[in-house]
Amino acid sequence: MKGSKWNTFEKRIHTMFNKSEIEKYFNAEKTESLVFIIIGVVAIVAALCCLIWLKSSFSKGLAIPLIAVALIQITVGYNVYRRSDAQRIDIVYAFDMDPAKLRNEEVPRMMVVMKNFVVYRWVELALLASGLILIFFYRNESFQSFFFGLGIGLAMQSLLMLIADFFAEKRGQEYLDGLKHFLHLN
Repeated sequence: MKGSKWNTFEKRIHTMFNKSEIEKYFNAEKTESLVFIIIGVVAIVAALCCLIWLKSSFSKGLAIPLIAVALIQITVGYNVYRRSDAQRIDIVYAFDMDPAKLRNEEVPRMMVVMKNFVVYRWVELALLASGLILIFFYRNESFQSFFFGLGIGLAMQSLLMLIADFFAEKRGQEYLDGLKHFLHLN
């Protein structure tokens, strides 16, 4: 059964990978980066509300990871958003006119991207575990509510990033598999 599902997947990639699949990949990447920017801005606004109006020890702890991760979300989101259209146009052009560019530049670039997702996943899991540990140890300690807030903020932001990167990695792997199949690199 497993082999037949894989064969069906391979046939689908072989017959369906085309310029519209490239467009779809980069458009989805651009959309997700815009979502990252929006989430980052919302997190900063929430953190500022915690710092300006709530001013409790808990809200101060919560604000730190909200701001720290939001700055990463906004920076990464902006950079991906800014470059996605140019990459999309370049790769669609190469699809017809310069397949060697896909083989020599795009496939290696995507292989690095996919390796980076593994690193991101481990960092995000470590941050999530750290947040959960802080939540567990300081959940009943009212005098240490700063660390409880820090744990909640860290867990929320790292979980959000973990989920987003899961979908980005899945989308990236499908795109890379399609490229490899198109170029007969499998």
